[in-house]
Amino acid sequence: MGEWESGGGPGRRKGAGSRRRSGWAGSAGPDGPDPESSVASDPEPDPASVARAIVLRQLTSSAKSRLQLSRKLAERNIPEDVAEDVLDRFQEVRLIDDAEFADMWVRSRSQSRKLAKGALRRELSDKGIDADTAAAALEQLSDADEEAAARLLVERKLRSGADLSDRAERDKTTRRLASMLARKGYQPAQAFRVVGEVIDARLGGEAGGYGPGHDSYGPGL
Repeated sequence: MGEWESGGGPGRRKGAGSRRRSGWAGSAGPDGPDPESSVASDPEPDPASVARAIVLRQLTSSAKSRLQLSRKLAERNIPEDVAEDVLDRFQEVRLIDDAEFADMWVRSRSQSRKLAKGALRRELSDKGIDADTAAAALEQLSDADEEAAARLLVERKLRSGADLSDRAERDKTTRRLASMLARKGYQPAQAFRVVGEVIDARLGGEAGGYGPGHDSYGPGL
């Protein structure tokens, strides 16, 4: 039996509250190995085992690019050479596939957020997808798809109570909606054109375009 600390009350071992946790730094935490796993039970888990557990957990939650996983391993202080070896192995068995990730990302974000190719290209770049892989993934999004998504966005955001027959109100609405499309990666000329067409349709075609003094880039530009 161990030595009991005096005055500390029954059932408390001396030093029980001050023990230092053993094991390799970075093995604990929300992205570390599962408490039931052999890695967690190993008092001295090696960095490669910890890295594999982190990558598996990340991929289980959602698809990730190689760069995203590399960043996560760096956050957990996995040595760079160990991280690269583990990621290479996952890539060999196609559990990491940047081309497949890019295809999935374009499908998901273009449908759920109605993002245009410009915005999608920037997002893929931020996640470490090279230009050629991104271009191949973006091929699945046609110009017609992009146009339809822009039109749907504008129709949803066009306020029903706005007096679009008033020129000032129409110009204000046009700028607001075109800016919204620009933030989603649509080109300015396309954004203003789509907005103008949707507004004209809302007015029953009576407006007949922007009129004198307005070009295809929007009101008063």
